[in-house]
Amino acid sequence: MVPLTSLVLPILVSAVIVFVASSIFHMVLPLHKNDIRKVPQEDAALEAFRKLALTPGDYGMPLPGSHAGMKDPAFIAKAEKGPLVFMTVAAGSKPNMLPYLMQWFLYSVVISVFAGYIAGRALAPGVDYLQVFRFAGCTAFVGYAMGLPQQSIWYRRQWGATIRGMIDGLIYGLLTGGTFGWLWPR
Repeated sequence: MVPLTSLVLPILVSAVIVFVASSIFHMVLPLHKNDIRKVPQEDAALEAFRKLALTPGDYGMPLPGSHAGMKDPAFIAKAEKGPLVFMTVAAGSKPNMLPYLMQWFLYSVVISVFAGYIAGRALAPGVDYLQVFRFAGCTAFVGYAMGLPQQSIWYRRQWGATIRGMIDGLIYGLLTGGTFGWLWPR
């Protein structure tokens, strides 16, 4: 077993490497440019939402309100007529990516902590690269990617965007596994 305190370097380095890779994927390469589409007549749509005075949160339309409501003919008619809408409303603010980038980096650190914990419980110091790569990389992949399909299953997010996100997660897992294998205590 390897204590988590001995894995601070691979935890932080893997989080930095994932952060850089994700920045390239999302800011330089066009891989995710169509994941979210622009609403036609955006100004009119935004004004309509302002009039509703929605507080920040997640919303759905139509929404039955209860399990029994799913059998209500009025709800069924609305659902069949469509569209079905699942959306997140946030308060207006000046564009500033810094808080989100910081949260993403901390999330990457947390995933690396779990990857290190699991690999550290299973492996001894000095084991070969591939053993460390397997444990840390697989754990990181699960952390980055395996929760994403729920968004397509339950909230109708386009599967293409989900699959692209999972491919990103696979790459992040490979990078994390490689970093842990490289920096594993001898």
